[in-house]
Amino acid sequence: MRAIVITAPGVDNNLRVTEAPEPTPGPGEVLIDVAYCGCNFADTMIAKGTYPHPKGYPIIGGLEISGRVAKLGVGVQGVKVGDAVAAFSEEAGGFAEQCVVAAERLLRIPKGIGLDIAAAFPIQALTAWHILHNVSVTKPGDVILIHAIGGGLGLFATQLAVQAGATVIGTVGTAGKEKRALEFGAAKVINREDEDFVAAVVAFTGGKGVDKIVDSTGARILDRSFATIRKLGHIVSFGEAEGRPLPNLWERLVTKSLTFTRFHLGHADFSSAIWRQGIDEVVGAIVAGGLKVPLEETFPFEKAGAMLDRLASRQVSGKLILAVKPS
Repeated sequence: MRAIVITAPGVDNNLRVTEAPEPTPGPGEVLIDVAYCGCNFADTMIAKGTYPHPKGYPIIGGLEISGRVAKLGVGVQGVKVGDAVAAFSEEAGGFAEQCVVAAERLLRIPKGIGLDIAAAFPIQALTAWHILHNVSVTKPGDVILIHAIGGGLGLFATQLAVQAGATVIGTVGTAGKEKRALEFGAAKVINREDEDFVAAVVAFTGGKGVDKIVDSTGARILDRSFATIRKLGHIVSFGEAEGRPLPNLWERLVTKSLTFTRFHLGHADFSSAIWRQGIDEVVGAIVAGGLKVPLEETFPFEKAGAMLDRLASRQVSGKLILAVKPS
């Protein structure tokens, strides 16, 4: 099979299209003929070496796939060869024509959702859903601040929060990325390059502060955000695009009795009822048209490097995917 290998972290031209052996599904696993692979910020970090994959290098990249079931491992039930599926492949391997994933991580894709769309939502939409409804509670009347609201996850979180009855405020670091967030229901979006987001959020809430912060930036942006949240509020972090939280995190939390959660989708219980609930609600909302999947661009297989560069540019407002072997 064709595969894209990251030869070493943090060096130029480190993605190579090569031939690799077909993987074999073990017990409880499924082999998928990959149609598309979603692009996530973690993919850029794995290539750069700032988020090294525990499997080491060289490694076939790609964490999010769609396609059709090719083979079943021993003991797999509930899915059959030929079924349309998507999956979060934490072991990577998605930048290839075939990929093995644990059966419990499969999302069965119903008719009405194309395989391109199927590769564009699992990680970001499910992360957003679990941030709002698993590791925290989101209820009508809540006011939520979402940093990087114009990115893929921010756009899913905006829609899901609004559907839960919350009011969403967002920030962006690039002009133009506010447009889609506002279309998806955000009440206000602040460009951090043009305006003091702390003052703007405090003014928007009438000095009360927000109930929850959803953050993927870390470092100084996260640190300043503590001035925007009410006492007993909840911060959910899922990334550190600007850097790790500053050493004063403890002091920031205790001064307002805040709750802080660092969430990673891979830590969810994939055999749990709430995992299946998240899938059912997200997929159901996409089919019904209530949850829009902001697919921005599809790259040919040989242009995986260009796809990662585009995402790293911070100019993307939506999702990028790689066409591996569309059916």
